Amino acid sequence: MNYKMVGFVLGRIFLIEAALMLFPMGCAAIYGEWASIPAFLIPVLILLVLGLAASLKSPKDTKIYARDGLAIVALVWVLLSVFGALPFIITGEIPSFVDAFFEMVSGFTTTGSTILTDVESLSHGILFWRSFSHWIGGMGVLVFAMAVLPMTDGRAMHLMRAEVPGPTCGKISSKLSDSAKILYAIYLAMTVIETVMLCAGGMPLFDALIHSFGTAGTGGFSNKTLSVGAYNDPYFEVVIGVFMLLFGINFNLYYFLLLRHFREALASEELHVYLGIVAFSTLTITANIAGLYDSVGTALRTAFFQVSSIVTTTGYATVDFNLWPTYSRVVIVILTFVGACAGSTAGGLKVSRVIIFFKAARQDLNKMLHSHAVTTVRFEGKPLDEKTLRGVHNYFNIYIMLLTLSVLLVSLDGFDVVTTFTAVATCLNNVGPGLELVCPMGSFAEFSAPVKLLLAFDMLAGRLELYPMLALFAPRLWRKRNYALRGARAK
Repeated sequence: MNYKMVGFVLGRIFLIEAALMLFPMGCAAIYGEWASIPAFLIPVLILLVLGLAASLKSPKDTKIYARDGLAIVALVWVLLSVFGALPFIITGEIPSFVDAFFEMVSGFTTTGSTILTDVESLSHGILFWRSFSHWIGGMGVLVFAMAVLPMTDGRAMHLMRAEVPGPTCGKISSKLSDSAKILYAIYLAMTVIETVMLCAGGMPLFDALIHSFGTAGTGGFSNKTLSVGAYNDPYFEVVIGVFMLLFGINFNLYYFLLLRHFREALASEELHVYLGIVAFSTLTITANIAGLYDSVGTALRTAFFQVSSIVTTTGYATVDFNLWPTYSRVVIVILTFVGACAGSTAGGLKVSRVIIFFKAARQDLNKMLHSHAVTTVRFEGKPLDEKTLRGVHNYFNIYIMLLTLSVLLVSLDGFDVVTTFTAVATCLNNVGPGLELVCPMGSFAEFSAPVKLLLAFDMLAGRLELYPMLALFAPRLWRKRNYALRGARAK
């Protein structure tokens, strides 16, 4: 491993986090919460010292290979969460380090699971930082770094591959830095539009920012204990529901729309399946819960919001779907695993992987029935190579093993099966709420400290597509190697 380069990149990221912490500190000042200022100022100073010490001088060898990329991505997300948790601890609003770390990991990974039972008691600065972490982590911390820091494609590609969600990683511009800038420009523009629309409907600016951050990052933190349901306003539900759906779409398609490549954007196979899943789930849940509401329109709006929230792994709620009939709850759990599109801010397996997995299964069945038939798995109109197919299968295998092991370990806390299973599922898929104890109106507060740390690991693993977090436990990752002799093989 190129330790000096790993430290250099970490230092740069520390400086970025220090700069980003100035926003919640400014928010605290605006609301006159002067006692909260040191809670942000202390971490900012620590991050500045560490960042400058690590990145003041660029190392001679600036190459980043695959293993370096995995290590950097994993360490960045863990350390950002550690330092990001300090304001909670210093203010005393979440005095336990494990609880604060869990909350911050949930924020950066855009999961939205919480240990808080009374979120409205938090100060404005802490509430802003808690939700702002969704916006930071939504598009990716290192993607943001590529957009604001000079970094060559050779140094950045392994970082982008390790952080960007989906079975493949592509560029929308010839240079990765330009791709990152374009993605963040679209991301920022959509966030601003949603904020303006919420304010236009009468939502206070602070609340609008909080919910726009949560929607854009598909995170789900709210400044209301009852989430979006606290407003009891159909306009807010529709606006947030639609924007959750939009942020679950591959951002490359928005770039195609800006270039007026409408046919290419609208022909996306993943987009069709994604919208089809949303439509089917919304209509069938509406039929299932219609008797619980005063009109079919209310049931339809409620079903659409919750389907949009869960399939995009946002986690906002207008009702406690834990009280819905069994069919609707089962659909919600299934959507927890499916997730939205690759290249979006959503978590889950991603629709593209699900499509490829089913097509590969159909190909295997056809081979069994017609042993001499030559078949090819095609996705988005293009044939997939064996490496991509093998990658999807391997991802599913590791995913199931991690899910199973986590459920087994979490069960030691002694909660019921539904709580245990959905707690792991919602953390691993970065959704937020589950069922029973961890339902939309519940929390993760009652879990033991070791289980909270395990669930935090699951959140990080799910957000980073498993491999970077699992690689931290591989001894080979930490071995120093001769790059001059083995560089070509590591590329």
